[in-house]
Amino acid sequence: MPPRTRGGYTSDAPRRRPTGSERRRRVHLREVDPVPDLDPVEHPQHDRDETEEVFEGAPGGPIDRSILRSFHKHVAAKIWLGEDRAPLKLVNHGAKLQLWELDMERSRIYETVHRSGLAPLTSCSHRVASRPMLSAFCERWQPETTTFHMPFGEMTITLDDVASILHIPVTGSMISFPQPLRVDDANALLVELLGTTDVEASRETEQCRSPSVRLLWLRDHFSTITDASSDDDIMFATRAFLLHLVGCTLFADKSATSVAVVYLELFRDLSMVGSYAWGAACLAYLYRQLTTATRFEVRQLGGYLTLLQAWIYEHFPEMFSSPDMSYTESRPRALRWRPHVIPDSLQSVRERLDRLQISEVCWEPYVDHRAEHPLPDIAWYSGCLKCGQVVEPYHPERVLHQFGYIQTIPPRPFTPPRPGRSILLEQYWERWTDHVLTDQSRGRRCHYSGSGESVPEYMAWYDRISHRIVQPPQLRSGFTTDARSSLPSHAASTSDTRAARALTLLRLVISGGREQSVDVFWGALNEAHGILAGSDETSASHSTPSPAPASHSTPSPATLPFFSPATFVYPPAASDDPPPLIVPPPPASVAPPAASGPPPPLIVPPPPASVAPPAPALDSTASTTVYVRAKRKKKT
Repeated sequence: MPPRTRGGYTSDAPRRRPTGSERRRRVHLREVDPVPDLDPVEHPQHDRDETEEVFEGAPGGPIDRSILRSFHKHVAAKIWLGEDRAPLKLVNHGAKLQLWELDMERSRIYETVHRSGLAPLTSCSHRVASRPMLSAFCERWQPETTTFHMPFGEMTITLDDVASILHIPVTGSMISFPQPLRVDDANALLVELLGTTDVEASRETEQCRSPSVRLLWLRDHFSTITDASSDDDIMFATRAFLLHLVGCTLFADKSATSVAVVYLELFRDLSMVGSYAWGAACLAYLYRQLTTATRFEVRQLGGYLTLLQAWIYEHFPEMFSSPDMSYTESRPRALRWRPHVIPDSLQSVRERLDRLQISEVCWEPYVDHRAEHPLPDIAWYSGCLKCGQVVEPYHPERVLHQFGYIQTIPPRPFTPPRPGRSILLEQYWERWTDHVLTDQSRGRRCHYSGSGESVPEYMAWYDRISHRIVQPPQLRSGFTTDARSSLPSHAASTSDTRAARALTLLRLVISGGREQSVDVFWGALNEAHGILAGSDETSASHSTPSPAPASHSTPSPATLPFFSPATFVYPPAASDDPPPLIVPPPPASVAPPAASGPPPPLIVPPPPASVAPPAPALDSTASTTVYVRAKRKKKT
């Protein structure tokens, strides 16, 4: 029998290189004809039957599963099937940063931190984070596209958002590690770069049960070092502070108490700390944390939540934000907002996002910030972001409307390569200027700034490949079983849409301030009335016909005497019954007149001389009720 080779073939048979999985399993192959390997990404037929079985009858989509291929494992899929998940537990270390502050006695440490480009992180972290708000946005995150799928299109956190919100560098060397760190290597790194003993390092990693150290341990051992200490102690304390800083912010993991020792390698040469693309690494890490949290069984969310929460405040200011009026544009945009926990439940936030209109989004929130921080060119980079072993795709072509361009149908998202191919990824990143979107790929700018426009065929395509609505209509609040069975499926959504349009219109006018003319306010009220009246007509068309109203009708907003004198009594909300005349009672010191005799005449007080414009003409076809004040004669 001919001898076998290392690949498992006989010497007489043609050889082929074994695959990686075959080498790991030490499988000896028999002599077979070579068959080309099928890439599961390019041939998703194996998972299609299972996906269709799970989503059969789910009206939320996606109809076309060529983009969101893992959606059957998504938390939004479980919500459509009747299951629910509580708000995520958030890992936020904003309060811990204040336990280790750099004062005047530690100026030498602060100087190094300032040169590293990470100094803004010491002051811009939010102390509180809203669980319902962040959990609801996490339910809209799609791992394949690394974007939030909103009712009107995709949105995501871009490198421009990172640079504006945090003011940390987004260009520079890619953060990469050759391989995962073992516990023994972590102990050696602690001894070399932090000056601890072998016993202290081993005891700490054993307590963490991983190549990590506790944040509390770093504070206890290095926070007392001042400028009066030796140069070596100051260098050790500076590395410990930077490790503590990134563990509380950029790379906060779900342990909630520790930080990986592998990041300490980045601070070996303190003069090179500012050469890393910290913003790009932070974004890749947050992308991965959001992707992990989309699985139904996950109950916790890590990453730098200040970045995510501030991004929501910037793009949805009318829904969630509370601005800080003392903010100036020279500071990071994360300090523009007062973080707070919204009182709404998770289901309430879901429904608010399901009803969200494109006009309620602030598409270009950094217009006033451009003088201090212009749009970085690397924000147009299309490729992969890397943070150690984490590799995530970055697709600015899917969110062109966030850059002020008309959104087109984007190409298919690409699958990121394995983290082991770090050399290729680093070379690709170093030549990022060759991989930015061209002017042709960006297309045309929006006709109106911040309008969020898209091409006509975009929404039809997006409706097929996306899951636009998270909360099922039959599970929305405010619906009973009887009402749910009697109403058509689109009745509630039509009414919600009209109400949202009217509220958006009123919010825009109110935000303009009191210096606007009365005509602007009156025009907005008139238009909002027309929108809501259309909503009532729409709802009435689907219900049982009601009797015809009385002969009198409610005056239209255009005919109401809005510019009346100060003595005019404004009418209450319109109703079907004519309101009575409002006659104020006489003063307490004046006795009422006798019952006999004719009643005193009603006297309409004339308008003051300073009021020049006459009352507008009333519609002759509508019955109008005039409210006057009556004056009684004193009894002689």
